[in-house]
Amino acid sequence: MSESLKVQPHHVERNAYLYVRQSSMRQVIENVESTKRQYALRSRAIALGWREDQIVVVDSDQGESGASAAWREGFQHLVADVSMGRAGIVMGLEVSRLARNNADWHRLLEICALADTLILDEDGVYDPANFNDRLLLGLKGTMSEAELHVLKARLRGGILNKVRRGEYRCPLPTGFVYDEAGNVMLDPDMQIRDTITHFFETFARVGSACQTVKVFRKEGLNFPSRRTGGRVTVFRPLTASTATRVLSNPRYAGVYVYGRRRYRRAADGQKKVQRKHDSSDWLACIPNAHPGYISWEQYQQHLKLLEANGRGYELARGSPPREGAALLQGRAVCGRCGRHFRVRYRSTRGKQEAWYVCDRGHGNLGERDCQSIAGPAVDEAIGALIAEKMTPAAVGLALEIRREIEARQEEADRLRCRAIERAQFEADLAQRRFMLVDPGNRLVADTLEAEWN
Repeated sequence: MSESLKVQPHHVERNAYLYVRQSSMRQVIENVESTKRQYALRSRAIALGWREDQIVVVDSDQGESGASAAWREGFQHLVADVSMGRAGIVMGLEVSRLARNNADWHRLLEICALADTLILDEDGVYDPANFNDRLLLGLKGTMSEAELHVLKARLRGGILNKVRRGEYRCPLPTGFVYDEAGNVMLDPDMQIRDTITHFFETFARVGSACQTVKVFRKEGLNFPSRRTGGRVTVFRPLTASTATRVLSNPRYAGVYVYGRRRYRRAADGQKKVQRKHDSSDWLACIPNAHPGYISWEQYQQHLKLLEANGRGYELARGSPPREGAALLQGRAVCGRCGRHFRVRYRSTRGKQEAWYVCDRGHGNLGERDCQSIAGPAVDEAIGALIAEKMTPAAVGLALEIRREIEARQEEADRLRCRAIERAQFEADLAQRRFMLVDPGNRLVADTLEAEWN
């Protein structure tokens, strides 16, 4: 059937919708001929009987991929107008301009068939209500989706080939940069390197991510973090999520990894992240690929420690020592149920006393508390046992621990001094910029003066 016979008077009474789309902004800027060809379809509509003022151009989806309609507002508005019977014909240069997803494409065909709306591409005019036309449009949609799959497979294959050699450049975590040759190296900023080193040393000492955060806050130290884009590094207060993310990142152990996350497309078109904690599931894991802050063995120990800290409801789970005077906090085990005691403190006659309480059965299963034991008697017996075992070697060990604590304090002071040096450099830089500006140029001078202040 010719194009003129398919176009009926009731089609011309409604508007003609021209959908224009390019997959990326680079294509919009560079592939101008494709854009011109799409806009030129207006002459086809005029030749078929539509007036110039009846042609509605939908080009708000420029730079958006056609893999899904979830993020394409222009396509959504187009489908809505077609379903309300406002469109007599929908024009697109080819099927791939309208959709590269069969679900979106066939949904549009079904709505066009119900609303008696025609579809026009560079090859001709189609009536979705006609079986032969719909069969041809469905075949074109399948080929368009297959074309997108082939393009993605080619790109993915090239990326994976570089990944297996460890040459694919991934975004680096804070503390690493690429040199001019593309090799990974430690950040040249000594404050960033010393802070990250101090972070791993602190975790190895306290054995908990939350306790590491508390130590940083107590010492008045901030942790480096890259802003969006990865070019500017700022120092912010350390959080538990940041600490866990750093501890679980194998790049800090000098390991090149790829494929730690799996993505799947949800119903709303957005990507959902699926994390894989087992290194056997990674697409690439190359040890000693670049310098690191810790060794691979230390990284694995950190993961085991984090996993053990997260098993809060297991029977035989120890915990790092916390604040308080009780000697056996996190170590005493109930002889009845095998669970670890919790420590509670209460003031009696102006004196704080510790109690070892086993109440996990009450909190989890609604059972009665197993037992509670006064802490002073237990701590006194443990203290006497320690005093009996005290030897000159133990005294030397205590002195060594004291020297280690002093070294930690000196390290924290050194990091604070580096933060002061950075702040002084930024202040001096703002001052130099203000001094070099022309005093008469108040538009610039006021801004520089505010930055200096």
